[in-house]
Amino acid sequence: MQREETCLHKSKFVTIALATLATFFALSIILFPREALDASIKGLNTWWKIVFPALLPFFIVAELLIGFGVVKFIGVLLEPLMRPIFRVPGVGGFVWAMGIASGNPAGAKFTVRLRQDNQITKTEAERLVAFTSGANPLFIFGAVSVGFFNNTNLGIILAISHYSANILVGLIMRFYGKDDDAGKEKKSRFSIVEAFRALHQTRVQEQRPFGKLMGDAVISSINTLLMIGGFIILFSVFNRILSLLQITKLFSVFIEFLFALVKLPEVLSIPFISGLFEMTIGSQMISETAGVSLLKQSVVVSFLLAFGGFSIQAQVASLLAQSDIRFLPFFLARLLQGIFAALITLLIWRPLYEDSFGFESLVPVFLTSQAEQIGQVSLLLSEIGPIVTIISLLVYIMVSLPLGKEKQQ
Repeated sequence: MQREETCLHKSKFVTIALATLATFFALSIILFPREALDASIKGLNTWWKIVFPALLPFFIVAELLIGFGVVKFIGVLLEPLMRPIFRVPGVGGFVWAMGIASGNPAGAKFTVRLRQDNQITKTEAERLVAFTSGANPLFIFGAVSVGFFNNTNLGIILAISHYSANILVGLIMRFYGKDDDAGKEKKSRFSIVEAFRALHQTRVQEQRPFGKLMGDAVISSINTLLMIGGFIILFSVFNRILSLLQITKLFSVFIEFLFALVKLPEVLSIPFISGLFEMTIGSQMISETAGVSLLKQSVVVSFLLAFGGFSIQAQVASLLAQSDIRFLPFFLARLLQGIFAALITLLIWRPLYEDSFGFESLVPVFLTSQAEQIGQVSLLLSEIGPIVTIISLLVYIMVSLPLGKEKQQ
């Protein structure tokens, strides 16, 4: 009885807190309509120029690969690798690859999809989503290193620290939770025959024809991207309002104290707080901060890229809510990855960037040229992105209308 009363009081407190926060946010938009509109447009531009066209192909292709059984095929092949190292099924390798290639929140989306299909357990899903979240190379090289810092070589440092931190988090998360997978580790072996058998069985069990499968993939992908766009715009406005109300400056006092402990410039505190809400905005502000060494800027940016920002974490939380996967392990993993990424950046900076032998001599030429190509692709994407977004939304409307009529009938 006492426990029920405690839960009831807690529930009432949460209700009042959420209602107060929503009211405060609404009043702030009324008080600062012009600034809110500018921030909203800025978030919208980020979404329809870069995020939507960059993620849509990956989302659609991934849905098709799952439906055709290719993911199951990959899972069987990667089982001997992923199970003993990360204590997740082989299909986790597919989620990891797609998460790196397409960026946030792809890892969460595909993890939830596999969980809904019962291809992974709840514990395995919480391990998997923890280390398959990250920024894609296009964003690291194109937006951050080239767009913000105008330094292609910096992208290689950020990428190494970012993806190395992903692996370290995965190795630590293998000890998270308790499940009976010892037998699976012993039995798992590489078998191309078993992989093809799993591929065929999955395709046979898939009752939807190709047209239906393709339509569902488009609708599911665009629905997710619309949700992502909403969060990007919302947090862009929220971040701007916090700055106008001087709340960001108030928080900066605490961040300045932490930065002083780790010998980081206090002037980076406000950009850092902005990055905690939206890492793109924070990274840009850090790159524009004068009087700070590139090393210290890179360390803070590495943390923000790995942490992801509350905007991305809200997107992930929304996706995880569609399943029984808990958000707390994911959030703690983001903190851990941020710390790892910042430390790795600090450790590799001198040998790879400041060493007397020179940065280029230690990094293969093809890697540097690829970084430059990725930067060029990012700039091209920002130009053609709106066209891709508009065409995709028109296709989405055309596909959705017939399906809506079928449901009504």
